[in-house]
Amino acid sequence: MSHLDVSVVICVYTEDRWEDILAAVGSVRRQSRPAAETLLVVDHNPALLERLGKEYGNGLEEVRVLANAGPRGLSAGRNTGIAAARGEIVAFLDDDAVAERDWLLHFAEGYDDPRVMAVGGRTLPTWASGRRPDWFPEEFDWVVGCTYRGLPPGRVRVRNVLGGNASFRKSAFDVAGGFATGIGRNGDKRPLGCEETELCIRLTRAMPDAVLLIDDRSVIHHKVPAARERFGYFRTRTYAEGLSKALVARSVGAGKGLESERRYTTRVLPAGVARGLRDAALGRPGGAGRAGAIVAGVAAAAGGYVLGSVRARRNGSSFSVPGAPSAALPASGGPHARGETR
Repeated sequence: MSHLDVSVVICVYTEDRWEDILAAVGSVRRQSRPAAETLLVVDHNPALLERLGKEYGNGLEEVRVLANAGPRGLSAGRNTGIAAARGEIVAFLDDDAVAERDWLLHFAEGYDDPRVMAVGGRTLPTWASGRRPDWFPEEFDWVVGCTYRGLPPGRVRVRNVLGGNASFRKSAFDVAGGFATGIGRNGDKRPLGCEETELCIRLTRAMPDAVLLIDDRSVIHHKVPAARERFGYFRTRTYAEGLSKALVARSVGAGKGLESERRYTTRVLPAGVARGLRDAALGRPGGAGRAGAIVAGVAAAAGGYVLGSVRARRNGSSFSVPGAPSAALPASGGPHARGETR
């Protein structure tokens, strides 16, 4: 097994998640393969920065509290953590998630192969209501930051990992640059994303022999608040995904930017609709709702993509890549088995 040190980065932004943050850090401390350090990166919240500094300011080097050194947003927070990390591997954990005991163990195993530049894991939803809403299709679990139906099981090669449960060799960022700012969540109300997709495509362009994996034994449990169990959030998030995908496609080209999505929309989603309709015909709860949600989600994402594409053509790319060598920049100069991860 790899003996490389692992730094874990947890980006935080609100005191409303105080107990979640403590739980996330606690889950890292209980790993069967210990992390070299945990970096808590606070996104422009002085009160939270001070409170966490007091909580973990007891001289223990295993937890360090840092202020986001870049603009507001998740990407800049991650980049701050990357710059400060001492480990040869940098792992990312959402601030409202807890990792199972062998999370880092299975990540580290993937790096025995020197070609492996990134390893992601499996993210399971923890619903605030205690159970999945009957209408919510598993094919759209990415809406709440979780692994969705359609991904292959086991340890498989992918186009991109999912940012809330992922790890990278630190050297990958030296080659490709950091997470692009201006594409993902930046503190506004619109739930944008895709920054990890853009990074992974940029990485494999800069390193054509690089291998990116998902190992479904690296499990975390991600909280889904009540507001995100509602159809209104589902519709908003799928629309925002379309906007984000338009930016990625504008940057890296539709061929690479949408290769996973083609299989997803032509095979995974039609099968989901058929399953929902069959369940409805058999009188099972939620079947018709799941089929309808899939159709609505596709329509919202398509609408966002069309509008985002028009805006991108009119205004140009609107995100930037910190620290990227010029050779690693997308061809436009802008801003998961392969082809199966969003």
